[in-house]
Amino acid sequence: MNGGLYRSAHATPDGVRPVAEDGVTLISVDSGVIGQEQALPPEELHADGDGGTAGNSAIMAAGSLVSRLIGFVRNALIGITLGAGIGDAYTSAQFLPGQIYELLLGGILSSVLIPLLVRRRKSDPDGGLEFTRKLLTFAIVSLGIATILVVAAAPLITAIQASSDNNAAYRDLVTHFAYLILPIIFFTGLSALIGAVLNVRGHFAAPTWAPILNNLVVIATCGVFIMFFSKDNLTEETISGGAILLMGLGTLLGMVVQAIGLLPALRKVGFRWKWRWDPRSLGLGEIGRLAGWMLCYVAANQVAVFVVVRILNRVADGDSASVLAFNNVFLLTMMAHGIIGVSVMTALLPKMSAAAADGRYADVSADLSRGIRLTATALAPIAVVYGVLAAPIAVMLFQGGKYTNANALATGTVLAVAAFAVIPLSISYLCTYAFYSLQGNKTAALINLPVVAVRIGAYLVFAAVLSKAHSAAGMTAGNALSYLVSALISLAVLRRRIGRLNLGSVAAALMKVLIAAAVAAALGLLVVHFLPGAGAPSGRGEAFVQLLAGGAVILIVYLAAATLLRVREVSQVMGMVRRKLGR
Repeated sequence: MNGGLYRSAHATPDGVRPVAEDGVTLISVDSGVIGQEQALPPEELHADGDGGTAGNSAIMAAGSLVSRLIGFVRNALIGITLGAGIGDAYTSAQFLPGQIYELLLGGILSSVLIPLLVRRRKSDPDGGLEFTRKLLTFAIVSLGIATILVVAAAPLITAIQASSDNNAAYRDLVTHFAYLILPIIFFTGLSALIGAVLNVRGHFAAPTWAPILNNLVVIATCGVFIMFFSKDNLTEETISGGAILLMGLGTLLGMVVQAIGLLPALRKVGFRWKWRWDPRSLGLGEIGRLAGWMLCYVAANQVAVFVVVRILNRVADGDSASVLAFNNVFLLTMMAHGIIGVSVMTALLPKMSAAAADGRYADVSADLSRGIRLTATALAPIAVVYGVLAAPIAVMLFQGGKYTNANALATGTVLAVAAFAVIPLSISYLCTYAFYSLQGNKTAALINLPVVAVRIGAYLVFAAVLSKAHSAAGMTAGNALSYLVSALISLAVLRRRIGRLNLGSVAAALMKVLIAAAVAAALGLLVVHFLPGAGAPSGRGEAFVQLLAGGAVILIVYLAAATLLRVREVSQVMGMVRRKLGR
């Protein structure tokens, strides 16, 4: 599972991209930060494998579930192993390769290079073999040069990201971790490129499961660290060079193992890479023009990432929720979106794309409206659980070792705020996918600019008015606000583009969902109030009781209230869950 923030508006918590039953494919890569997800129109990609899209979907769903579970073990162990202070420095350094990789390759890989590979595979007599070899050769050389330059510039990069309010020892620690972790850029790109080649050739299992190897290596690294360094007095000033070396190289080794783990799959699909240096034949000018808007989209998001990490580094004193806590909460938010929102999006995108291609904009509107209602209905109880049971969730997942109960409860405060971001996040994504179905990548990029401006503005305002203890919660509130703005702007633009969006029926459905969620939240809070720990558990025992009792009440009351309010999407969501379990 990735340990980062977001790189674009299409982030997943573990880098695993699902394949819909109708063939929408998304590339898998796990670089230690949350990855970018771009769906291909169904007509652009066809699986050549034996299992068909239904089999591929099952394989990737299983891989996604396993990766999420192991990823949470990984993230929890990082906090347990390093604690809040050193964990903040490690996480801050871990963002860097993902941010830089996204600027170099991540955005254009899925939006430009994958469709290009698909077209050459169809049109070239050799199935695009030579073109793919030339593209890989050029990309590997470019990634290698870029990685060397970035590693050499590590002190400058970390100086931009770290705050002047941090002590010198903290800034030096971020830099030391960065020297060891930044080479991940090369192996992240290599892993993504191999995954793209495999996906284009109809092989989906290896790119889905390979990130698990990464997680296992980092988990093993944490285990070795605990064996040899757990008794040390770990602070920014006292952590030893050996401890830094172990965590940094272990993190790098995870991505190396992931990339190596994909090589057998290349042989299986019959692809043999050979050195082919011929950049002129790649049409780099055309690639650059096509990638322009996506680069604009990605670059804007990276500015926001730098800002939020810099702000949170100012409060990275080990006591306040900072970079590590913010990151863990973001991953929980993205997990909810990944389970529900992505499932809905990948099911609707092919239908919306086909309808848009035929000029049937009323059908695009109907599918979008249905997707919003389904997503909100399914995510509402999850948002309530996050809000009401934030503290016991944080204690259960993250408390232990160097990560104290106070650290966990501070993380719970951030998660309670994130509950308000869950539904706006997925609705904004649905709107973006609607633009993709209309081939409106430029529009999506232009909308993203004011959204990122709102996000950064909210970061700065909350940082100025809130105390250090609540800075991470404020940054999460800034995210929620930007998602809401993104959804509102997108819906307004879509209405002008495709006509009526049935927003009246959507608003009525959302109001019913909101009422059901409010009733469930009120009764959940009431139940938790009378349990041991009263919402602030001191350990996993109290946290487990609160989660079990509070979670059961919230789910039952929500379903009952939604049924009484005649929220028809409830039965559709339950049917979707039953079908997935049956499969």
